[in-house]
Amino acid sequence: MSLAYVMTTERGATDRLLTALAERLQTRGLRLAGIVQTNTECYDDKLCDMDVRVLPGDEVIRISQSLGPEARGCRLNPGALEQAVGQVTESLAQTPAPQVLLVNKFGKHEADGRGMRPVIGEALAMGIPVVSGVNRMNVEAFKDFSGGLAEAADADLDALEAWVMQAVKTPAE
Repeated sequence: MSLAYVMTTERGATDRLLTALAERLQTRGLRLAGIVQTNTECYDDKLCDMDVRVLPGDEVIRISQSLGPEARGCRLNPGALEQAVGQVTESLAQTPAPQVLLVNKFGKHEADGRGMRPVIGEALAMGIPVVSGVNRMNVEAFKDFSGGLAEAADADLDALEAWVMQAVKTPAE
């Protein structure tokens, strides 16, 4: 099983890192599946809009929703996330299969058993290496999900690229 996770401390840094990784891997000609996130700052609010790009294409889906300035709940639009999940699931069935799955974040939705969690499991069962962002609030849930087999990766583009290239070369056990 080839499963790596990356965590950063700066807001949005994991999203930028995984987006850069996707671009670099596509330039190398690897077949990708998954989602990477772009955050757009809102000028009338201190929160940002969250969009994901469904790999390998360029379709962008807004996964955040505006709940108003006084709202304190999660801004994730679960329906939009599940739309992206469905598209990624379909991409796993393509021939030839993707060589790597990138997941913007193993967040609360995934910790609760939804979102990209089943897709990660399916990719691993197919022998497809997975790189996922994880936030500090959900790292223990991610470790439980992975059964302790996930590797903590350096939050460095070159290191992540090297990990993926090695994982792609090494057949799944």
